[in-house]
Amino acid sequence: ILTHPLLGELGRFAEQRMSQDGRARVEPEFFAAMVNDRSASLDPDDADIFDVDDDMDFEQEEPAIQRRAAPTAKVQPFRSDAATRVEAPAPRPAPGARVQREAQTSLIGSEKFEMPSLHFLSEPKNVVRDASLSKDALEQNARLLEGVLEDFGVKGEIIAVRPGPVVTLYELEPAPGIKSSRVIGLSDDIARSMSAIACRVAVVPGRNAIGIELPNAKRETVYLREILASRDFETTKAKLALALGKTINGEAVIVDIAKMPHVLVAGTTGSGKSVAINTMILSLLYRLTPQDCRLIMIDPKMLELSVYDGIPHLLTPVVTDPKKAVVALKWTVREMEDRYRKMSKVGVRNIDGFNARVSQADKKGEKISRTVQTGFDRQTGEAIYETENLDLEPMPYIVVIIDEMADLMMVAGKDIEGAVQRLAQMARAAGIHVIMATQRPSVDVITGTIKANFPTRISFQVTSKIDSRTILGEQGAEQLLGMGDMLYMAGGGRIQRVHGPFVADEEVEKIVAHLKLQGVPEYLDAITEDDGEDDDEPSGKGGSGGGGNSNFEDSDDPYDQAVSVVLRDGKASTSYIQRRLGIGYNRAASIIEKMEKEGIVGPANHAGKREILVPTEEDKF
Repeated sequence: ILTHPLLGELGRFAEQRMSQDGRARVEPEFFAAMVNDRSASLDPDDADIFDVDDDMDFEQEEPAIQRRAAPTAKVQPFRSDAATRVEAPAPRPAPGARVQREAQTSLIGSEKFEMPSLHFLSEPKNVVRDASLSKDALEQNARLLEGVLEDFGVKGEIIAVRPGPVVTLYELEPAPGIKSSRVIGLSDDIARSMSAIACRVAVVPGRNAIGIELPNAKRETVYLREILASRDFETTKAKLALALGKTINGEAVIVDIAKMPHVLVAGTTGSGKSVAINTMILSLLYRLTPQDCRLIMIDPKMLELSVYDGIPHLLTPVVTDPKKAVVALKWTVREMEDRYRKMSKVGVRNIDGFNARVSQADKKGEKISRTVQTGFDRQTGEAIYETENLDLEPMPYIVVIIDEMADLMMVAGKDIEGAVQRLAQMARAAGIHVIMATQRPSVDVITGTIKANFPTRISFQVTSKIDSRTILGEQGAEQLLGMGDMLYMAGGGRIQRVHGPFVADEEVEKIVAHLKLQGVPEYLDAITEDDGEDDDEPSGKGGSGGGGNSNFEDSDDPYDQAVSVVLRDGKASTSYIQRRLGIGYNRAASIIEKMEKEGIVGPANHAGKREILVPTEEDKF
């Protein structure tokens, strides 16, 4: 009775009816076991109802049923596991020759600039693969995920599983007619059904698949030393290589900021944004000398970047005053314009061509010269040309690092935005690049102008989908796991999930101490010194006003004009002088204070008005 072909046929028929009616789907194994239990509990006296000899119709249909029935009593699952390809985790990055070179102790002291050693960074120890990343466990999760998607009405099959150090990617090939937006909208429901912290769903570029990223039960730590010691980082041709981290598959991600050419980093507090800034800085310090790259660090929070104060790569001490930050950015704009003038004299298009031309002339012992027209001959009328010798030196790259953009925008929004916009538009060819970070990814901080000029963006964990759209233009950053988990969007708009490496404060301090021993930084005082050019120009707009301590004591013209206006009109107030002379508020307030000191006007009363103490022009007549 237990192996009768009729029971198998009834089981498949019931299963088909259940799936067509939309009810809960019963697995064939469960139905077969249920029938077996029911058959075993039958009374032996009633067994004759199953006697095939008493039913002639059944004898006629039995051959056809046997042809359709399975050859064994074991019920096959509804889908074969052979279609899912579980990939092995990517091996750790192969170490480069630098690891072996540093392992050999040098007995000869070098007078050249010595790069930091990899021993300053922590290395991974006792790395054990998570048991939940075994092939059987991943296949079981793939089957479970298919069932969850089918419960929500999404038909398809998992065609590949890619385990990584932090998350595992399940590639879903949806059935025809399934929209990707429908699956993306189910990210929260998938995370709940799979008992996961978060779930990110995105389309796999270039393939007919939808990627479902689920976090691993045990998260591996990504170390910076592992990436810096890799052969890929050592042999890369990138001018300004940055070690961002590892992909989902565990492959090292190394990008070139010279091609980006600027980076916008955003994320909430605790998402790993500051650690990522440290890894970017260390990536530059491990490859480039002060002759190759100089840094300008702006840190209004006065905490994150102050540890780098004193390294020879800095052009100026770490800027913590927002007002000095504005001056530093304006100096960078002037430096960019000066570099463009030098490159135009040599006839090159970018900083690489300029440095190659200068180094080539130095090797040959020649001087770079150009022929310029100085005038015309009075007798013949022909043009007169002279040769001008150019005394040029190689120009280093300049990387401007702004750790908190929101604080700067609150102090001087228009000035900051204008300077950043000019740098983002033109500074690439001059070898000047900007890394800008903010923890408040709102529209007033990341304006449309800034977004348009920063095509390369990195988003860490944010609180809402709106913030994710502000940074990347699409949702997904709110599903990140924090602690260095990021979405990297290159210039083309393609988004890649990267797990950033971890760097401890002790490691940064060791590297900074080593760099301080290599040389003293050559600071440029002009970077943070305000020359007052903006304050001397009457803007006619009310202006920003500049500083309150302007040099009006040395210039009598604006003061004399203000005194004549007050004596002629009989009105003495800061706003009135500001309107009549077209100057800023701080400048007008300084003039009023000087008038009060010299006894021309009296102090302000409770209503804010001042009495004119000297006779006006009307009083004279």
